[in-house]
Amino acid sequence: MNAPISARGAELRELAVLFLRLGTTAFGGPAAHIAMFEEEVVRRRKWLSHEEFLDLLSATNLIPGPNSTEMAIHIGHRRAGWMGLIVAGACFILPAAFIVGGLAWVYVRHGQLPEAAAALYGVKPVILGVVAQALWNLGKAAIKSWPLGLLAVVTAACSFLGVHELLLLAGAGAVMAVARRAAPALRGGGPAVSVAPWGWAVVAAAFEPTQLGKLFLVFLKIGSVLYGSGYVLLAFLRADLVERLGWLTEGQLLDAVAVGQVTPGPVFTTATFIGYVLGGWPGAVLATVGIFLPAFVFVALSGPLVPRLRRSPTAGAVLDGVNVASLSLMAVVSWQLGSAAIVDVWTGAIAVIGCVALLWARVNATWLVLGGAAAGLAIRALG
Repeated sequence: MNAPISARGAELRELAVLFLRLGTTAFGGPAAHIAMFEEEVVRRRKWLSHEEFLDLLSATNLIPGPNSTEMAIHIGHRRAGWMGLIVAGACFILPAAFIVGGLAWVYVRHGQLPEAAAALYGVKPVILGVVAQALWNLGKAAIKSWPLGLLAVVTAACSFLGVHELLLLAGAGAVMAVARRAAPALRGGGPAVSVAPWGWAVVAAAFEPTQLGKLFLVFLKIGSVLYGSGYVLLAFLRADLVERLGWLTEGQLLDAVAVGQVTPGPVFTTATFIGYVLGGWPGAVLATVGIFLPAFVFVALSGPLVPRLRRSPTAGAVLDGVNVASLSLMAVVSWQLGSAAIVDVWTGAIAVIGCVALLWARVNATWLVLGGAAAGLAIRALG
């Protein structure tokens, strides 16, 4: 009995150390976070195969909530069971939440945000290489036939044209399911389970709480029903907190979203900032728990089913299609990130140096991010 308990404890410590570090250094949004996860848990530690990682990525894309956080929770569950699920998710969220909470404290007292643009100037180009490497490695595992390659191209093109990501994911899964029926030679797999999120909204409407309670329920509802990027989060926050409740001004909301974008870890820690502005540290805690709690529930319900569904031929074809579509969406996000990150000769040089260090010298992505931040600060200091 002692050996398994000791081994499980070691696994939990490994998860805690890894995701505390990633939560402190993972800049760049969900695509960059997932790329860093792939480097750490697939290539460096061999905890998952590329195929297993892709299946979990598809599962996160088909449930509401913050994708990179849900991916961390999935990895924790695969590595160390139910305790691993909690440890990985919490350790990825907490560093960012503390950083954002500290910035909110400064904001409330001084009415403005500390300057972070110089560090991000150098970090963003480095992130491009991290994402490109993950896309290459995962793409080799996902695109196993010419129909899947064609599906990847079509999905990316449709995303550039503005087609909603959920339609693309569902359509890709349906196309491969039909193709699997028509051509049994195509490899199959299973669809990730999409958990109906509407129960939280019913709970939120069942009673009229205090302002702090209402704050918690607002963020619980958003975490339960939100699909998509940080820009979708902005729309939800504006509808509830600016228009319906009148708790924030437009300027305060934009400041909150900016903090979530420029700090490491999950973009959803925007909730921590808003919670502090509206209710101090109790508000920050309640808003953070509210927006992230549904992610733990959805992963706990859907995650254990993914390996079983992969064994079903028709269901596996759906997963193959969703895997390819997920990578195509990630590629489109990377292209958009690149257009915003490489703005002059200096950022172009940082991107090239980062790619060389990553691909040939095998430098850890965390050190590259810190090096990029240092380069950005040095360049801006020299004018």
